[in-house]
Parts: sequence; C-alpha cells; structure tokens
Amino acid sequence: MPGTSRACHTLVNRIRGLLTQFQEKFTKLARSLMLQYERTFYIMSKSLRFLLAGALAGTLSTGQAQNIELTPVWESDTTLRTPESVLFEPSQNALFVACINGGPSLDNKGSFIAKVGLDGKVIKLKFAEGLNSTKGMGVLGNKLYVTEMTQVAEIDLASGKILNRYPIEGAKFLNDIAIDNKKRMIYITDSGHGKVWSITGGKVSLVLEGDPLKGTNGLLFENNQLLIGNGDGSLLSMDPATKKLTTIAKVSGGIDGIVALGNKSYIVTEWAGKIWHVKADGTTELKSDSSPQKINTADVGYNPKSKVLFVPTFFHNTVKAYTVK
Repeated sequence: MPGTSRACHTLVNRIRGLLTQFQEKFTKLARSLMLQYERTFYIMSKSLRFLLAGALAGTLSTGQAQNIELTPVWESDTTLRTPESVLFEPSQNALFVACINGGPSLDNKGSFIAKVGLDGKVIKLKFAEGLNSTKGMGVLGNKLYVTEMTQVAEIDLASGKILNRYPIEGAKFLNDIAIDNKKRMIYITDSGHGKVWSITGGKVSLVLEGDPLKGTNGLLFENNQLLIGNGDGSLLSMDPATKKLTTIAKVSGGIDGIVALGNKSYIVTEWAGKIWHVKADGTTELKSDSSPQKINTADVGYNPKSKVLFVPTFFHNTVKAYTVK
C-alpha cells in the first residue's frame, strides 16, 4: 500500500537520522571524555613526577646532611698543659679549657682552667687554679662546675674564684659533667666505678650503676635524655624518668667526648685519638685518627653557631679547632 510504504520509509529515515545524531553525540562525548582522561592523567603523572623528584631530593639532602667533613682551622700554643676538656660558653663568647697539668691523681694540686678566645689565643691562662686533676665541665646559671678526682668544684663564672666543693662519697675517678638546666641538675660520671651521679641543690645522689655501665666517661644532656659514653665504646641514652638505657651507636673504644650536631647526629671522641661521626640512624664514620702520631682527642667542645669543634690533645698540650661541614 503506497501510503503505508511511504510512512514506513519516512520512519526508517527518521530512525537513521536519530541514530546518526546519537552516533555523532556519542563520538563527541567519547572524545571529550578521552581528552578529559588524558588531561587528568597528564596532571596526575606530572604531580607524581614532581612528588617523586621532591622525595628524591629530600632523600639526597638528608644523606648529604648526614655526611660531615672536618677541616683544621687553628691550634693553640702549648701553655695549655695536659688539656682534658674544652667547654664553649656562649655567654662569655669564649672557651674554658680544663688543664690537668700533669698526671690525673689525688696528689696533683696544680690543675687549672684556662680561658681561651675563639681564635685559639689564651685570654687568661689560670682563670681558676689550685684544682685537683680537672676534667669535665658544665655551666649552670653563673657557676662553672668542674670535676676533680673525687669531688666537684663550683667556680664563679665571672671571676674564676672557687666557691664550693661537693665531695662524692666513694668516688674513684670523676670525669665528665652534663647539665639539665630545666631541673638544675648536674650529672657526673665516675670512670673508676662505672657510675653516674647527680648534684641538685647541693645534694649528691647516685643515679645509675651496674651493667652495662663500665668505665663511664663522656656525658651530654639533650632533648630530656642523658647520653653516656661507655668504656666499651657504646653510646648510651638514658631516660631520666625510668633510668632505662638504650644503645644509640658503638665505636671502637671508650667514648671521652660527646657533642650534638642536631637532628640526632653527634660527634664522639676516643681519648686515644679517634673522632667519630654518629649519624641519626646509629651508623658511625671515622673522621679523624691521630693515634698513630700519639695525639689524643679528649673531651671536645662545640660552637653550634659557627660549627667549630674544639679538641683538647692532652699530652700534646694544645687545643685544635676544626670546622664541621
């Protein structure tokens, strides 16, 4: 039937037209979605590349920060007799050097503390004198504290006058000092008995003894932790609240000096002549070894602002300064 045939033909053409329109719109939509996907993927991949590059740079930066070099700057004259410890004191912008001036014994009454400039020049050779086998030092308020063989001397920071002495009962060989300024507590090691003592408000107390402590020497108080240099080469950290000990690192011999470089990185020394870098992950790197020349590296000091390390050479009778980079 002509009318019906014409109607069917019209319907088919209309359906074809609709299909064509649908196909064009679908193709257009698909292209749009594809472009959007490609754009999103590009942005994401670019961001990912940026993040990865940043992470890599951070890793490299951290690695670089973990590596240090020591460069000699100056060496003092030899009037600093048997220097055992160096303390950088910011309030004085100077160094205090504890000079045993002979051998460490109860009979040695000729020890002294010298005041030295940051250029290595002696300001006052005998800032404080009449001391007994002086070793580690620390400052609390306007007082300078220094260990003698069996007691701790309290010295006026301005004049060098000895103000008081605190005997440690049963002590054999008092060595280093560290200060907790917040609690106004002075920590002291006794290398002869492997003990750690404290003085608070003039009262002497035993802090720690027994295993694993042996030949305890270097001390540093940082971030509410007491770092202890043990005679077996272990760098220990003590929580003052619980007295719990953890091992941070280990070097080849007893640790004499400890200074903080920041970010849980340290320099530690062995008296025989070795200077070590202790990294944040506990790994160690030997930075200097003067033991073949019989030049000691005793209880070091450090100026964090100028990043200069001060090393007393004991029997070599000088202090050496090194930049830390």
